[in-house]
Amino acid sequence: MRKQFAVLGLGSFGGHLVEEFHEIGAEVFAMDRNAELVDRFSDLATHVVHGDAQDEQLLLQAGIRNFDLVVVSFGENIEASILTTIILTDIGVKEIWVKASNLYHQKVLEKIGADRVIRPEKDMAKRIAQRLASEHFIDYVELTDEHSMVEIKATPKVIGKTLAALNVRNRFGCNIVGIYRSHDMLVALTGEDKVLEGDVLIVIGENRKLHRFEKQGV
Repeated sequence: MRKQFAVLGLGSFGGHLVEEFHEIGAEVFAMDRNAELVDRFSDLATHVVHGDAQDEQLLLQAGIRNFDLVVVSFGENIEASILTTIILTDIGVKEIWVKASNLYHQKVLEKIGADRVIRPEKDMAKRIAQRLASEHFIDYVELTDEHSMVEIKATPKVIGKTLAALNVRNRFGCNIVGIYRSHDMLVALTGEDKVLEGDVLIVIGENRKLHRFEKQGV
């Protein structure tokens, strides 16, 4: 059974989420108290409700507890964001992701039960900075405060070598979990697989170990 998502708040961030869910064919419920936004996204969301997400009864009537993940996306309204998160936690929503507008907002959300706090501008700034400051990173995705996944273009130092010969796990403490090759994604890797010219390595691990691998391993 496919996952079902709910997006509460159809501003810039929430609206883009609904559009992306629609593009990939995911079922998404949306709610906003702005009637114009509700009309705008009525053809993209599976179901749209015009109402205030701080209304617990309205959320229950919408079956909010049945969704696999609920995103609270009105980060600019800190009070509404916090109150909605408390309501969702109290009524037993499975997983709650919340957009935060600043560090204080983030800390409060983490304390009251948000499973993940999103700060789009900060996250994107960090991703861009890591990409620009690195000689080899093509992309950088933060998984936790200390762990990330990176895409690293294969260099002459690793081309032609098997994964067993590179021995990345033992030497650097991180793992090559996939290889992009000619528009294909290889994930069932063995130690005998060789790195070829043009490959992009998908590597996961602690940030400091990833940077050490970048400096010493490729």
